[in-house]
Amino acid sequence: MGDVRKLLNPKTIALIGATDKEGAPGRIALENLLLSKERQIFPVNPGKQSLLGLPCYPAITDIPEQIDLAVIATPADTVPDIVRTCGETGVEGIIIVSAGFREVGPVGQALEDRIIEARKKYGTRVIGPNSLGIIRPNENLNASILQVNPEKGNISFVSQSGAFGRALLDWGIGAHMGFSMFASLGSMIDVDFADLIDFLGEDPYTRTIMIYVEGNIGGARKFTSAAKGFARNRPIIALRPGMPRDDEIQMHTYAGMLADTEHVYDAVFKRIGVVRVNEAIDLFNTASALSARHLPQGPRLLIITNSYGVGIMATSTLLGLGGEIARLSDETIEELGRILPPHWKREDPLDILRDADAERFSTVLHICLKDRGADGVLIIFTPQGVAAPDEVARAVADVTKSAWKPVIATWMGGESVQKGREILLQHGIPTYNTPEEAVRTYLYMYNYKRNLELLYETPAELPVDHAPPKNNLKTLIRRAIGEAVTILNETESMRFLTNYGIPVIETHMSQSADEAASIAREIGYPVALKVSSPDILVRADVGGGVRGVGSEEKLREEYEKLYERVKRFVPDARINGIVVQQMLEKIDYQVFLGSKKDRVFGSVVIFGVSGIAVRIYKDFSVGLPPLNQTLARRLVEDLRIYRILKGYQNRPPADMRQLEQIIVSFSNLIVDFPEIAESDINPIAISNGVAYALNARIVLDKNCLEPLSQYPHLVIAPYPARYIVPWTLPDGEGVILRPIKPEDEPLVNDMYITISEESFRSRFFQAAKHASHEMHIRQCNIDYDREMGIVAETKVREKRRIVGIGTLVTETSQKSAEYAVLVHDDYQGKGLGYKLLDVLIGIAQEKGLEEIYGFVLAHNTKMLDICKRLGFLVEALPDKIVKVRLPLK
Repeated sequence: MGDVRKLLNPKTIALIGATDKEGAPGRIALENLLLSKERQIFPVNPGKQSLLGLPCYPAITDIPEQIDLAVIATPADTVPDIVRTCGETGVEGIIIVSAGFREVGPVGQALEDRIIEARKKYGTRVIGPNSLGIIRPNENLNASILQVNPEKGNISFVSQSGAFGRALLDWGIGAHMGFSMFASLGSMIDVDFADLIDFLGEDPYTRTIMIYVEGNIGGARKFTSAAKGFARNRPIIALRPGMPRDDEIQMHTYAGMLADTEHVYDAVFKRIGVVRVNEAIDLFNTASALSARHLPQGPRLLIITNSYGVGIMATSTLLGLGGEIARLSDETIEELGRILPPHWKREDPLDILRDADAERFSTVLHICLKDRGADGVLIIFTPQGVAAPDEVARAVADVTKSAWKPVIATWMGGESVQKGREILLQHGIPTYNTPEEAVRTYLYMYNYKRNLELLYETPAELPVDHAPPKNNLKTLIRRAIGEAVTILNETESMRFLTNYGIPVIETHMSQSADEAASIAREIGYPVALKVSSPDILVRADVGGGVRGVGSEEKLREEYEKLYERVKRFVPDARINGIVVQQMLEKIDYQVFLGSKKDRVFGSVVIFGVSGIAVRIYKDFSVGLPPLNQTLARRLVEDLRIYRILKGYQNRPPADMRQLEQIIVSFSNLIVDFPEIAESDINPIAISNGVAYALNARIVLDKNCLEPLSQYPHLVIAPYPARYIVPWTLPDGEGVILRPIKPEDEPLVNDMYITISEESFRSRFFQAAKHASHEMHIRQCNIDYDREMGIVAETKVREKRRIVGIGTLVTETSQKSAEYAVLVHDDYQGKGLGYKLLDVLIGIAQEKGLEEIYGFVLAHNTKMLDICKRLGFLVEALPDKIVKVRLPLK
């Protein structure tokens, strides 16, 4: 598939359907294009000789120049043939502003299908149909049917909805917001969010992307990969209206019932660093705030106001949205007491009273900014007393110049406070009309910072088996589906957990009271009895379980009662048998772990409070596999019961390390089995700090027995273990070549510390070894769909060491990739650099790339020799740099 660069930055543009009819899309588009400088414009209309001073052509085939972009504004029934003709003439990009396709029914859908067929045949990139077009103010390009000309700026706004996009664009223009791009995706039959995010990642003007997602996101894996890459360095802010849950889908597990599409979108955005906002105004507010000098280090917001009532409103909003009130230290309270009137309230919010002047605002802010109990400050000014809004604004701006934490402001009122708002904005202080807007924006800033921390935090190594035995479980799945069984019974489901190192309580299936008694004698009394049925999700609802059975006599009695009770409640229920389980006497906490397949984003992991409480309190969190220790810990921390798990009253704390290990192991299980549609471990019981799985249920996806790809159910590429290769150096020392992972950051740091400055300069083209933690974790925490890092690891006396790193970064065009290799001085001259580069070549060939290339300092003769031996072409560049290139096709 071709890239979108010519579509979005064309030199030659054909407007098919150009007209001189006032108000028609073809007229508006032509007027806009005439303002596009340094581009050739070719109107196409068989009934016109010229239009607005330009010669007009009967068809695109009559234009003497090669066309980069065709804008189609003709009736829907003519569009498929026009797209086909554009493809035949080599047009690389098309924008279809015409309407009348799938939205009008089967006839329109058939037209759309023909467009898709023609587009695929010729590889043409298409925006639309139903698009309003694109605008790039910094490039003087307006290929839209909108009668607007936004100011130049650094915000790109991409919208699925034309109506919403137009309304929000108008609002932004009215607020004097500057844009680097506006794009209306329309029906999104081809070009999607990911394509534009990738393009904007290379755009020097764009510092922030805002997206409005109304329907499907497009290619889910492609979107997550593109957005994560952009969000590492610049913010993406997303608005998506909540969609109603599809209650017609039958769920067989708690996980299936709990996490709807909106929970999954929240989890996806959080994982890839995208900030999700809830209201249209929040898009622009958050975009402005994230360009401020500082981001909050935590959720604790200090509210300073000259109106106690307004401060209470802001406090209520803060607490309702999950923020925290900043608690000032005794020292700060004492210092404030020396400058505030005696009757000031020593409580939250900080009311500095209605007679506060500019000096009082300034002094209070200066004192409070020093307090480490506040992560950020909100100044709320209301026009009362003697203070002039503009004077207070200048005083606040002067204090914030040296602030190391964010300061945001609300200047309440209309015309009288407008000058004050302008002063604050001129000094880079995010300013809002209402306290509610300010508080929401502060928490969005904090969420963005917290999401970034996920991308840059080094996970701890957990003792998790990343290659457990799977073939026996695959056989079990095939047999079950062959027998038309889609819900595995308790003991079968427990086998999966055991294979993945998840601790389970001893569990056996019985078909009779005699068999149950025999099992109980073997495992010891007391035991629990539970009915096993694919038709019963909540056993407690039908009396399907008995705890604390202490004798054989009691067991036989309860066994028969169980059958009778369940049959009375659910006469048609299929019963696999009665589960006999070792009894866990003392349970301190119960949690729940499960998975489900989302229609868009595939498999997700759900962790929360267990039992009926999870249905009532909805205390759960959602994550995308694969998960590492950092991500697993975040799932636990996001629960409201997290503090309770750390120890409550006389109950000992849960072993958080073990919980993280269980979540990571379960994530690996879900990664390895695309055949799993839903699953539950409910509950995981924690007794004296140790966790055990008591119940398990696995629901199979009968349509995924032969997946088309290795991981069709994942949107985040898992660790590519297939690239792990043992290798031996010429001196006999063993080396493991394997893909890099986030947990490698400490070892990578050790390597950079111990290499010579010359080796560092040969790799990074600079002498000083300036390498931050963020740089290291960025190198280790990669998107395996777009990048590959291969490390060479040695082990001497049980001490692991990374002695070489090879990287391959694929361009967004998916045609070529840039490589780089660094070998530790101790291991140079042993063939390791040659081996690493050879492995990278193999990976590039597997990806179907056309070439790989790299840049080498001219004096780095060792690397140049390796490249020549591997067949690279060599090209000398200025500044004593050599470009090496290896064609792969």
